[in-house]
Formats: sequence, structure tokens, C-alpha cells
Amino acid sequence: MSRFKTLKPSSLDRAAFVEVFADIYEHSPWVAEQAYQRGPLAEFDHIGALHACMSQVLLEANHAAQLALINAHPDLAGKAAIRGQLTKASSSEQAGAGIQHCTAEEFQRFNELNAAYKARFGFPFIKAVKGSNRQQILAAFETRIHHSAASEFSCALAEINQIALFRLEQL
Repeated sequence: MSRFKTLKPSSLDRAAFVEVFADIYEHSPWVAEQAYQRGPLAEFDHIGALHACMSQVLLEANHAAQLALINAHPDLAGKAAIRGQLTKASSSEQAGAGIQHCTAEEFQRFNELNAAYKARFGFPFIKAVKGSNRQQILAAFETRIHHSAASEFSCALAEINQIALFRLEQL
């Protein structure tokens, strides 16, 4: 298991731990708080162990908490991205996928798909975009919009846990 490059979670008190890991799950510090409570902190010096614990916290949360976390995520190539209002992590992730280089037609398609997806499922499309380009993201959007609501809810949680792993690996 790999260790963190820039910190040692087991050396952090509760407040510092929550501060450091608060946005691993988008605007949802409750995941970090519950992970800290579950411990054991010594194991959290390994990225995989902390990620497994945080993932489990999300998967064991009630539906309302899970939905709130899903809804905390921004639309891909949405208004927040255009206005520069994303979290630092979300901005970096979307930029890494080249979303800022979308053509006018691609932005229009993202906006259409974002609206249709939200109308169908009641939450934004979630995709761990690291390693993907905008064409691959649009293709995933086009496929997943035809899934069942239950399937997409589960998929969103899995994608969020993948995003969290990518974010932990940056620390």
C-alpha cells in the first residue's frame, strides 16, 4: 500500500484531520469526521486504508446523505466551471480532462446532457474524469443517461469513491 507523500494522517488531531480531508468528498466533511471516528488512525497513513474507510462511510450513509453528497458535485462543463467557481480539486480534474477546451458545440452538448440527466435522475452526472478526455466523457454521458435510476445512483457513488481515491493520491 502506498503512503501519503505530504502528510501523515495518524499524526493529526481530529480538527486537523477533518480540515485536511474535508473536501476529499466534495463539500462533505462529514465523511472525514466519520472516518476519523472509525480509525484506527495508524492504518490511515496508507492511502488504501483511508480510502477504504472513507468509501465505506459513504456507502453506509443513509440515502439522504448520499444524495446530498452527489448533489454537492458540480456539473461537468457547467456554469460553475465557466465562472471559475469550482473547488480547486474539481477545477484541476476538469482541466485535466480538457473540458476548458470544449468547442461551442461540445459546451452546448454538455449543457443539454447535464439538463436531461438532472431531469431524469434528480442529481448531476458524476464521472471520475482523470485519465479521460472530453469526448470520452460525452460518450459516457450518452450511454449512462439511458440507465435506470437505481443503477445511476450506485454508479454515482462508485464514481465519487474513485474521485476520492484520485484526490487522496495527490496528497
